Amino acid sequence: MTKKRVLVTGGAGFLGSHLCERLLKDEHHVVCLDNLFTGQKENIAHLLSHPHFQFIQQDVTSSFHIEVDEIYNLACPASPKYYQQDPVQTVKTNVHGAINMLELAKKTNAKILQASTSEVYGDPEIHPQKEDYWGRVNPIGIRSCYDEGKRCAETLFSDYHRQFKIRIKIMRIFNTYGPRMQLDDGRVVSNFIVQALNNEPITIFGDGKQTRSFCYVDDLIEALVRGMNTDDDFTGPMNIGNPNEFTILGLAQTVLRLTHSKSQIVLKPLPSDDPKQRQPDITLAKELIHWEPTIQLEAGLMKTIGYFREALRK
Repeated sequence: MTKKRVLVTGGAGFLGSHLCERLLKDEHHVVCLDNLFTGQKENIAHLLSHPHFQFIQQDVTSSFHIEVDEIYNLACPASPKYYQQDPVQTVKTNVHGAINMLELAKKTNAKILQASTSEVYGDPEIHPQKEDYWGRVNPIGIRSCYDEGKRCAETLFSDYHRQFKIRIKIMRIFNTYGPRMQLDDGRVVSNFIVQALNNEPITIFGDGKQTRSFCYVDDLIEALVRGMNTDDDFTGPMNIGNPNEFTILGLAQTVLRLTHSKSQIVLKPLPSDDPKQRQPDITLAKELIHWEPTIQLEAGLMKTIGYFREALRK
């Protein structure tokens, strides 16, 4: 395998830190760029002494130059709790960040991968979602800063490819979970586990019948790396996620059982713009990169529960 110099934006975040780890394991030189808004120095603390790892604290919306062979653009808060705190900055991170990284790719002739999201499908009318589905979206809702920002980033990537022949990959990530999620992340897996470990009420928004697919982080990182390594004529988009669908209520009950918690389940009103169903069609990933998730939900939850149990002791 050829050793490359790889830039990971958002590299101190949940997904980014796992990706940095994997790239170092593959013997690449890794540059991690993160402003530490939702990323955490602790996520990469064990990498800082690695001779092939470099950490730069900077916002992706600021122009940046470094000689690299590949860029993984992961920078952006992915939890509604955080991306709604400063929605204008969230849009800037997605749009200006994409432009800055595409310009860097243009100057250095680097291959660049955009970590997009299943949120581009909005509240879908087609189930499961295939890559050729354009979505059912709301450009003015409270989640739109993230959803529309990611859609615009896909547009920018596509136009830089058409106009400047930049080598791009667009990967649409569905719900992912695992160690290094933040304790107060605000998403269901981390919420439920923390509430269960603290024997606090497990809060479900809505009736709990809405469904999600949950992909363990190691499976997701494998797909990103394989996606980056596809031939240059493939640009994406490609769905990556776990096609096994679970109700939110079912997830809560599983977490209760695995943690032996005394928590009670409490139902609360569903927030606006919250999609009822989300499930990837991963036919393309299976065919092109020979990938599908291998870690089942309970096995992944046990690893994640172990991480949170340790984190809560600190």
